[in-house]
Amino acid sequence: MRCPFCGHDDSQVKDSRPTDDGAAIRRRRQCEGCAARFTTFERIQLRDLIVVKSEERREPFDREKLMRSVAIACRKRPIEPMRIERLVSGIQRQLETQGEGEVFAHRIGELVMEGLKGLDSVAYIRFASVYKDFREARDFEEFAGSVSEVAKG
Repeated sequence: MRCPFCGHDDSQVKDSRPTDDGAAIRRRRQCEGCAARFTTFERIQLRDLIVVKSEERREPFDREKLMRSVAIACRKRPIEPMRIERLVSGIQRQLETQGEGEVFAHRIGELVMEGLKGLDSVAYIRFASVYKDFREARDFEEFAGSVSEVAKG
């Protein structure tokens, strides 16, 4: 594993343990070049996924990009990081087990919306505002109204 500090190609694993949800292995490493310590995570990847964007452009699935998007929606909300991790891992697992090598970006957005809806209504609305491209305050009002109606009913 290449050192993120000095770029040296070799590092030694000092400690390995599973993450709390068991979906990854956390490894503590030490660079053999500069002796800096850093952490890596090893996850199961069932298949390489290609994301098809709305303009038919294709790019490799990026778990970290998905994680960042969900984390931004959940920022300053009382949500444990492990719940966000589980949501992202669940979405990735669903995509990898669907049997297709390509997945449409809107499908990923739908899965995130579905997951956030059950996690936190504010995070759900935040994500929806970007995903559904809200343009005016009225868009927020209408969507938030539909969310609160669902919550009541």
